[in-house]
Amino acid sequence: MKRITFVFLLIILVSSSAQALSWAYPFVVWSGNVYEVTTEEVKEIVISKRIGEVKTKPNDMTGKYYGNASNEYPKGTQYFAISDISTDTAIAVQVNREKYVKAVFVYKATSHWHPFYYFILFIIAVVLFSVLGKKKVY
Repeated sequence: MKRITFVFLLIILVSSSAQALSWAYPFVVWSGNVYEVTTEEVKEIVISKRIGEVKTKPNDMTGKYYGNASNEYPKGTQYFAISDISTDTAIAVQVNREKYVKAVFVYKATSHWHPFYYFILFIIAVVLFSVLGKKKVY
C-alpha cells in the first residue's frame, strides 16, 4: 500500500501540465518601450537611422523579457527611426530586405532583470556570508 501511495504521489509531482502564453499582438521592445507591430508598411524613403535590434525572446511561460526583445521577430531583426515621427510614438521594424512595418508605442516596459544579474547577486551574497562568517564576535 505504501508503494502504491508513493508511486501515485511521484506521478503527481513529476507530471506537469504544459502551459504557454498566447500573445495578444506581435510586439518589439526597444529602449524600455513596448511597441505593437502593425501591418502598416513604411516606405524605405522615410526610414531614418538604425536604432537597435532584437536581442532576446520573451519567456513563453512567464511573459518576462529584458532588453530589446520581440515575441514575433527573430534575434537580429533591426529597428529604425522614422523621419518626422518621434521614436516615442513609433519605430520601423525591418521584416526583410525591402519591407519595413510600423510599430506603435503601447506602454513603458516593466523592468525585468537579466538572469545574469541574479547570478552576480548570488556570488556577492556567498562572498559576504563567507567573509562575515569568518569574523569573530567578542
